[in-house]
Amino acid sequence: MKSPAFDYIRATSPQHALALLAEHGDDAHLLAGGQTLLATLNLRLSQPALLVDIGALTQLAGITVSGSTLRIGALTRHVEVEESPLVARHAPLLAQAAPHIAHRAIRNRGTFGGAVAYADPAAEWPACVLALNATLVLLGAAGERRVAAADFFRGVYTTARRSDELLVACEFPVIGAGERHHFSELARRQGDYAIAGLAACARVQGGAAARLGDLRLVFLSLGDRPLRARAAEAVLQAGALTPERIAEADAALRAELDPFADITHSAAAKKQLAATLMRRALSALCKEAP
Repeated sequence: MKSPAFDYIRATSPQHALALLAEHGDDAHLLAGGQTLLATLNLRLSQPALLVDIGALTQLAGITVSGSTLRIGALTRHVEVEESPLVARHAPLLAQAAPHIAHRAIRNRGTFGGAVAYADPAAEWPACVLALNATLVLLGAAGERRVAAADFFRGVYTTARRSDELLVACEFPVIGAGERHHFSELARRQGDYAIAGLAACARVQGGAAARLGDLRLVFLSLGDRPLRARAAEAVLQAGALTPERIAEADAALRAELDPFADITHSAAAKKQLAATLMRRALSALCKEAP
């Protein structure tokens, strides 16, 4: 299929982009890397009257660390996150997740902020953003405002970003002492959307009978947004990580999840995959740090 007709304007500054959004409202869509938007245009799932291209706004790209905060600009390419020494050191969950995003050609063009703002529930970055307790930086006519990741994702392709705002950056607390990260997902083929995935973070104490603190288990591709498994987290943090406790957490996880079925997997199958991912993540988190 071919996309519907639309007008195109290349923004010369964030303020120019904001002015265009204010003028055209819901008829305007932002174009960053275009790896999702162009596909939805061709399938006529999106039919904007105007595309506002922000790809030339280099001030919205880049990865920096200031104090205890890692900041990733919205126009930073996936591949830049994947290859960044700063990300590997301060937010290893992102470095682990990046290779799972589609294929290299798409990672070379797609943007971090575009994936977060699009809020596909099967995408890797939204789950990581939530697991890492990130803050989303939004720019509007009145200036910047910050939204916690827990409040940002509202549903399928729906976020707290208003139509007259730009997502300009994501800010992450750097990894702390004793904290470990693990990302994994299950897909039919490399590059396919995940059937189920898990972004996990925790502070780990002890050896064979490890104890977990500040545990965050965030699943992707199981609902209308990234889903945090709070019941399972509570069980796992209540004492030493014994086989009995893991079994109790498995039951809690299955009870709290209500995944949707898709054309190849039932809801019951997705629960089983989620439980498998949780057990794998616990094993990885509790291994001795290299």
